[in-house]
Amino acid sequence: MAPTVTIMVTITIMVTTMNINIDLYAVLGLDSTASPDEIKKAFRQKASEFHPDKNTSEFAPGKFRAVREAYEVLSDPATKSAYDDNRRRNLLESPIETAQEIWSNYVSGVLN
Repeated sequence: MAPTVTIMVTITIMVTTMNINIDLYAVLGLDSTASPDEIKKAFRQKASEFHPDKNTSEFAPGKFRAVREAYEVLSDPATKSAYDDNRRRNLLESPIETAQEIWSNYVSGVLN
């Protein structure tokens, strides 16, 4: 009888868009308690608004890319959970600085 070989595979998920300086919820104009349906709806609205074929602004491609990246993270339950955990941890470690960044991103999103 031939020996049995066991192969173990480890899968690592890396999220490259988890830049804590960008509030992904603010990019989509959402609260952090948004449901998956709300995330999808906000993505579709923002993607349509900033799609380079529909918006001739020089900033449209960058905003469209940010909206797409935010949706990629927030639409997947595993990456959303990791992002939310990281976001909460940063808020707890430096609450004033993190709150100022979140507020700044929110205000710039509303004004732009």
